[in-house]
Amino acid sequence: MIEIFQYDFMIKAFIAGILIAIIASMLSIFVVVKRYAMLSDTLAHISLLGVAIGFLLNISSIYMAIIISCIAAISIEYVKSYKKLYSDSILSIFLSGSLAISIIIVSLSHSFTNSLFDYLFGSIVAVTNEDIITIILFSLISMIFIAIFYQKLLLISFNEDLAISSGINVKLINLLFTTLIGALVAISIKIIGALLIGALMIIPVISAICLKMSFVNTWILSSIFGISSVIIGLFLSFYISIPSGATIVIVLLLIFLSTLIISKKAR
Repeated sequence: MIEIFQYDFMIKAFIAGILIAIIASMLSIFVVVKRYAMLSDTLAHISLLGVAIGFLLNISSIYMAIIISCIAAISIEYVKSYKKLYSDSILSIFLSGSLAISIIIVSLSHSFTNSLFDYLFGSIVAVTNEDIITIILFSLISMIFIAIFYQKLLLISFNEDLAISSGINVKLINLLFTTLIGALVAISIKIIGALLIGALMIIPVISAICLKMSFVNTWILSSIFGISSVIIGLFLSFYISIPSGATIVIVLLLIFLSTLIISKKAR
């Protein structure tokens, strides 16, 4: 077991994966409560557009993914709040449009390489020191946001109309929150993969909800599920030589099935 920690890239993968799992659970529980689960998948596909632009312009793909994802998150929230359109319809339009543009850019730039595969499906060897620093900074920003807006975000998630009538600036908080989700998705795709990051964000929360605990306990349990899936998934991917992102998702699915069975037996 100690052998795995002799490799610098595995240590980076554990640090990045655990931090992402913690922040994903912290933010995603509000996404699930708001019934906005498709947001993570939409932003993941949009972040691929940033990666494609990064390849085309030969600049940092991860930072371009963060920029494009955050711009899209702001745009989604603006259309949703000010144009009064259905959330799922807006997300579907953004998802389809960004994916189509990404395919065209990749085709024109002839940049469908192994690096792009890393962003699609995740790669434990792709995490750099720069990525670790970015994830740590983002984690601090997210924790500060949650600490400041926790009560207001909680009220908005459960009853947005009541939050508005209480004088809370719902549009601003939703805008900041959606932007954070966009950034989270963008910085996570390198280790989890754009096609799989939605699972890490949603499945731990859904698994915890199945056990029908209080909001805080559900929040803590979802973080435990997320961290456990990353640790187990990285161990399995290292020793069996299978993709890390997919392995983490398989572990998450097993956790979900276990909580589903436990919840049924408890009835």
